[in-house]
Parts: sequence; C-alpha cells; structure tokens
Amino acid sequence: MDWTEITVTVSNEDVDQVSDIANLVVPYGIYIEDYTNLEQDVEEIAHIDLIDEELLAKDRTKAKVHMYISCEDNPLEAVSKISEMLKEANIDFQVDSLDCNDEDWLNNWKQYFQPSPVGEKLLIRPTWRKNYDPKGRVVINLDPGLAFGTGTHETTRLCLEVLEKIVKEDTTVLDVGCGSGILGIASLLLGGKSAVGVDIDPMAVKTAKENAVLNNVEDKFTAIEGNFTEKVSGKFDIVVANIVADAIIFLSQGVKAFMKEDSVYIMSGIIDTRVDEVIEEVSKNFEITQKLFLNDWYCLTAKVKK
Repeated sequence: MDWTEITVTVSNEDVDQVSDIANLVVPYGIYIEDYTNLEQDVEEIAHIDLIDEELLAKDRTKAKVHMYISCEDNPLEAVSKISEMLKEANIDFQVDSLDCNDEDWLNNWKQYFQPSPVGEKLLIRPTWRKNYDPKGRVVINLDPGLAFGTGTHETTRLCLEVLEKIVKEDTTVLDVGCGSGILGIASLLLGGKSAVGVDIDPMAVKTAKENAVLNNVEDKFTAIEGNFTEKVSGKFDIVVANIVADAIIFLSQGVKAFMKEDSVYIMSGIIDTRVDEVIEEVSKNFEITQKLFLNDWYCLTAKVKK
C-alpha cells in the first residue's frame, strides 16, 4: 500500500486542537512532533540529561502534526478539510506533503471508491461507477472532488443514518460545514423540502452545487460560502454540523436562532475523548436525545430545552 505523509505545522499552543481536527479527517493514527518541554520529557522518559544538539536546536514555539494517508483514501479531501477547519478555528498553519502529486492522488483514490450502502435506505454512488445495483435504495450521486464528505468516514455515515429516520416531506435542513453537500442532498433525496449548505471553503461550495445538479435537486439546494452561520437566515427543522468538537461547542451557543421549537440538532465529528466535554457544553442549551457511536466517533442528536 502506498502512503503519503502530510505535515501540518502550527504554534505549540494550538497543537491539541489541531490534533483533534486531524483525527477527524484522517482514518489512521497521527504523530505529534513537539519539543516544547524537551528537557523535562527526556529526563522523565529516558532519565538522562544529555540531549543531541540537533534536538536542542528545534523551534520550541512550533509543533508538527504528521498524518499518513493511503491511496485508498482521498489525500486531497483530507488536506482540503484540514485546511478549511483550521481557517474556521483562526489557527495559523502550514501544510506540507511528501512524494505527492495532486492528479495522481485523485486518480489513485477513485479506483477504491465503490458504491456504498448506508443505513437502511441510502446508497452512495461515485459518479464514475456506471455498473451498480441500488437494490431499492435511494441513490446519492457523488463526486466529492476536493471537498470533505464521501460518506466513507464514520461521522458522515452516522449523520446519514440519523437523517434517513427523521427527514419528512416538509423538512428544511441547514448543514453547517457542508463539504461536498452530501448531507443536505441526501435530505432532499429522502423527500425533504429544501436544504442550505454553508462552508468556508469556496471549493466545497462549488462542489456542493455541482453535486446538487448531479442529483437533480439544485432547485431545492442552496450553497453559501461563509463562516458558520454568519450569512444564514431563517429557521430550519434540522440543523446538522459534522465538524469538530470545538466548533460544535462554539456553534451551539447561537444555533438556536436558526431552529424552530421542535427542531433537531445533529452533531458529529466528535472523537470519543471529547464527547463528555461536548455534552456538558451543549446541554446548557439543548437536551441530548440520542447518542450514536462508531469506531471512536460519536454523533449526538438534541432538541432545544423548553
């Protein structure tokens, strides 16, 4: 299996938040290179005070988060989503990659992306797969391009499983951090009335619009380039946020303004080590009604406290 190394360099003060974001996007482990407390760490671990001069010369103000992505996944999607989330979090960063070619990444990854059933009703079909049997499922035609949201990540699948159970004919949906548009488009294909997708990344907005056309729902789908809900108006039956723990906590402080009395708030992208913190903060304004868990990831649903 071929692997590509992606390195994100950030201030050491931001490394914990960046590692959470990396864990959301990359399906394997990450490695953190941080020399902030070099002497103390060496003494505690190795019980020596002799440290290589090269290590002592390392920049103590910066940390690096290393990720390794196989050709079975989409490295471009990962880099795009990580960059987008770091911009939303106002984190200064630099992304570097080794032995990579954008076109090769995209083409290599496509051969592994097959039609994939999700939940009880849905089938995600890459647009380049012509021969497939939907077996009665609702087909989402998808070309994610450089945007996050192929439906292969646990967080996206959990959101889709919730949506297929609660979307009705008159449902309106707001998807914050929409990426490829997969969640809003799925809601429309399930019978929803309208969907709005918001993303800070212009490439994601472009991709979401294109995917809406592919699924013949462009007249019901609106894609907005913006940060969180700053350019959104109106109230929705469902608000979904498949982002990261810190962003969910931030969003939950004001998202009630876009929800009706009985609206459902779907939150995903929550790694298991952060779920208690998220629940504690979200519970200040919402009542948690459901917790779903898959491979270290949580999806929460909630309603506004009355």
